This record gives sequence, C-alpha cells and structure tokens, in this order.
Amino acid sequence: MEGLSISDANLVVYVHPSQSKNVRMAILRQLSTLLFKYNETFDAVVLGYQFDILDKTAKILSGIHPYFGVRIQAKLLTLSPKPDMLLEGKVVKLTRDSIHVIVMGVSSAIIAREDIRGQFKYRHKHGKESFVSRSDKHHVIKEGVVIRFAVKR
Repeated sequence: MEGLSISDANLVVYVHPSQSKNVRMAILRQLSTLLFKYNETFDAVVLGYQFDILDKTAKILSGIHPYFGVRIQAKLLTLSPKPDMLLEGKVVKLTRDSIHVIVMGVSSAIIAREDIRGQFKYRHKHGKESFVSRSDKHHVIKEGVVIRFAVKR
C-alpha cells in the first residue's frame, strides 16, 4: 500500500535506574509510546517496530535522576500519507456532514462534506444513513463498506 514504509533508525532510549533489571522491557515500554501517533521526527505514524540492542554498555547521564542511555537499532513500520495519495478504508460512521473511515484498521480519517463528490446525495432511510450516487443507484456508501479516497492534507 502506498504510504507504508519500513525505516531503519538508530535510536538512544533513556532508561530509569529502577528499570535496570529488565532493560529490554523498559525499551519496549518506551517504543510503545510511539505507536499509532503522528511523530514529527519520522514524519509519519508508527504502526510497528522491531529492535536490537547495539551495545551492551550504556552511558549514564548526570543529573537529578541518573538515567542511562541504551543505543538500539530499530526497524519501524510507518504510515506517511501525502497529499493526493490514494488510501483505502472501512466506513465506520456516516453523518450528513462527514464520512468516518478506519485506514488499515488502526488510523482514523474523516472525509468532510465539502470533500465528498457532488454526485453523492445523503440519505437517511429506515434508521440507516448512506450516501447514494445520483447517476447509479447501486453505487452506495454505507457503514461497513471499503472505500478508496484521496488524501487532501
């Protein structure tokens, strides 16, 4: 899928001395804080990671709490959608003014009314909401369907 990439990163993870008995678990906790949030450093949303500790020795940082830095090499699976890129997502909610979509089962996107093509008309019938094409009545956007859309920003 477009926008997905695997990046190699050399990182330093700072670990509190109280977590020194299980450094690997401390690193996992730190890396988990990156998941499913936009990260400016990577210019993407981090979806997954895999890492190896590069050096068995750590540098102790001076200060109030003497954290120590552990050098790791990580492979990061990232999603970085750019304008005009095509993405696919499952429709999870419809309103008169928007279509709410889950992309790759993890990231949410909203398509605002002004971005929905003019050929679609909003319909609320029998408690179900949908957008129906004016030219082809069988072309319907409703909850549960997968749609392809272009990224605006």
